[in-house]
Amino acid sequence: MLMGQSSKWGTHMNKKLKAQLLKRSKAARLEQFGKGISFLALMIITLAVFAIIIFVASKGLSTFFSNHVNIVDFLTGKVWNPSVTDANGKPEAGALPMIAGSFIVTILSALLATPFAIGTAIFMTEISPKKGAKILQPVTELLVGIPSVVYGFIGLTVVVPTVRHLFGGSGFGILSGTFVLFVMILPTVTSMTVDALRSVPRFYREAALALGATQWQTIYKVVLRAATPGMLTAIVFGMARAFGEALAVQMVIGNAALLPSGLVSPASTLTSVLTTGIGNTVMGSMQNNALWSLALVLLTMSLIFNLVIRLIGRKGAMTK
Repeated sequence: MLMGQSSKWGTHMNKKLKAQLLKRSKAARLEQFGKGISFLALMIITLAVFAIIIFVASKGLSTFFSNHVNIVDFLTGKVWNPSVTDANGKPEAGALPMIAGSFIVTILSALLATPFAIGTAIFMTEISPKKGAKILQPVTELLVGIPSVVYGFIGLTVVVPTVRHLFGGSGFGILSGTFVLFVMILPTVTSMTVDALRSVPRFYREAALALGATQWQTIYKVVLRAATPGMLTAIVFGMARAFGEALAVQMVIGNAALLPSGLVSPASTLTSVLTTGIGNTVMGSMQNNALWSLALVLLTMSLIFNLVIRLIGRKGAMTK
């Protein structure tokens, strides 16, 4: 009888010990809870992105399906006046002036900012890291934190009068927008270029110097070539930032929905037309649908910029 009780007690203890061993610890439960919260946040962000894309697409495509505007005429048309119809009864909704203005300002500002960004990054990482970190890094961070409206006011009071004095015209136009965007995207391109240069392994530099290369030869032929994918990513990211900028460009570009005839002629971008016109239209009207179509073009270009960035980053990872 005692042996039977002992056997039952032993079986009970084994089951209790097994249950304790299989029971999740507090740390494991907290880890599982953290994973659940992270997955929920990821799902919310993903759903928000898809909801924005679907919403903008549904509004933007109304111009082509509800108002029967030809998409080719929309993208290549040179006259922007959606409230007026032409001789054939079609709305004059030509987005080419805004698309051209956006691309011209973006490309020119990127071309202007890239040499300054690369030169600053080389000084901060290769020539004088201590002075660069002490002087240029705080300045770069300060430029990032300045609001867009401040850049716009500075452009309105400094850049526009300077362009008017040096090149003539009203001062409003592509050139003024380029100068303002150049200053705005410079810290972004610079900081990302610095990260790309710092990611180059140190033994690359040591090997080049050991083979007899000078400091400038090492920078030009080794460091810059190894950091090329990261630098290209920085440039494309800066272009995406410039392409989507609205307020500062709107204040200095002139907001004339015309094909740019010169760097000092007033022009417009997708964002400037959107910000000035969206509040003056009725939801569901042709004018409102045309503006949503511009927003769809802007969103599509932003997605393309992000895709290019990912492709460059993937190619850079494969070459390492």
